[in-house]
Amino acid sequence: MNPIRLTGRAAISLTRMTGRVAIFAARGLARVGQHPSELVRQIMQIGWLSLPVVGLTALFTGAALALQIHSGGERFQAGDVVPAIVAIGMARELGPVLGGLMVAARVASAIAAELGTMRVTEQIDALVTLSTDPVGWLVSPRLWAAILCLPLLVGVGDIIGIMGGWLIGVNALGFNSAIYLANSWAYLEGWDVVSGLLKGAAFGLIVALSGCWFGMTASGGASGVGRATTNAVVAASVGILAANFALTGLFF
Repeated sequence: MNPIRLTGRAAISLTRMTGRVAIFAARGLARVGQHPSELVRQIMQIGWLSLPVVGLTALFTGAALALQIHSGGERFQAGDVVPAIVAIGMARELGPVLGGLMVAARVASAIAAELGTMRVTEQIDALVTLSTDPVGWLVSPRLWAAILCLPLLVGVGDIIGIMGGWLIGVNALGFNSAIYLANSWAYLEGWDVVSGLLKGAAFGLIVALSGCWFGMTASGGASGVGRATTNAVVAASVGILAANFALTGLFF
């Protein structure tokens, strides 16, 4: 009976943890607007300061995708599909996923380290003694800032990625500039862009929630903060990939 007992214990533990995280997220989302100044500060930290890494990632991804699609398409005499596939691939998949992963690497780790340090040094306990809700002050602005900023970063990344493909297409692959851009927009539908932006909002929630949860539950001093930071990045990255699969199946 031991395998059955272990399986049941793992299922109960997973269900309990899922419920705790869901309640934590609901509490954070419900406290929107309590600290607008902190929300603005987090928008700058999460959104504006993440723009360079997201932009560079999108630029090189779009350029590499154009080279790969052209190389593969030439085997089937279909090299002219480069503009359409680069645009659709960036808008649907690569823009949201790579943007989310880059923000996860930068933001989830920073949030977990900051909140984890506050937890182990008892600063969060001090907020409670001062009758300040730590979830409303620390968690809610980060959740909403990530939800609002990630779609914007994804949109900017899509444009930069398509422009990266255009630069390679025109300068290295022999495409006409006007025809390349016309084909990019001709095959790109509105839902391709909207679905990518919706994915960005979901990924933003996953990134901020991972950082906040592991930071707020950190313990064990400096080593505990290190574990929380690592776990936050891993959880956010895996969560983004899993959510991308689920949302792609739902949308398409």
